Amino acid sequence: MVKLATIVVIVGLIVVGMYALLEVSYYSSKLSVEKDISSPVVLIPSIGVNEKINNISISQGVYHEEVSKLPSKGDVILFGHRTSYSSPFLRLNELKAGDNIILEWPEIGQINYTVKNSTIVPASYLLPVHNDTQRLYLITCDPPGFTTNRLIVTGDMSTLGPVNETITKENPNTSNALIICLLFLILGLVLSYFYPIKEDRLFILIFVLIISGALFFAYFVPFNPDIIASKINWLNGDFST
Repeated sequence: MVKLATIVVIVGLIVVGMYALLEVSYYSSKLSVEKDISSPVVLIPSIGVNEKINNISISQGVYHEEVSKLPSKGDVILFGHRTSYSSPFLRLNELKAGDNIILEWPEIGQINYTVKNSTIVPASYLLPVHNDTQRLYLITCDPPGFTTNRLIVTGDMSTLGPVNETITKENPNTSNALIICLLFLILGLVLSYFYPIKEDRLFILIFVLIISGALFFAYFVPFNPDIIASKINWLNGDFST
């Protein structure tokens, strides 16, 4: 028969395990972070572009040509370098028909464009701007490092909606979750090995392995830590849940 002292130890393991599970779930879960939407941004997932747009100069990154329109108001023209000033349009030539280009614009929203085609024109070419079409033109030098020609990628607006004001990213302290899992397992194994009531050591070991398994499961398959927090509030004197 399991001794009373062993039952107390097992209950203690369960309580500590629940707190450990809460911490593992937190460190393993992705974080929702508020996005900076104070200035317009161009995102091109297929070539890894995520750049702020300015209306001052191409030397400051991606430049919104002042003679063009705002998104949803007509044609939009954006310039960017390929080999200098952070080279925002270095891989612009890799875009192909059907690729997605996203503009996030304060007070307008998220505008999605679908790439229609790419063309190379002389540097002297004048691009017409229209109010009655909803196109996006991305323009850069071609070939890279020379100003002989211009590479123009044309996209047609597909959707207009609100900007997603939060982004999800990995927790920078994810390694803490693994450390907690390993510490609980190692200390639990030590406890079960040196537990003074020899006939109850197996019970201690079983609970250590079960709880450790739950911790490692939460590490590899993270879930909302609030679920665990709501279950252990009573341990902190909160009986409202």
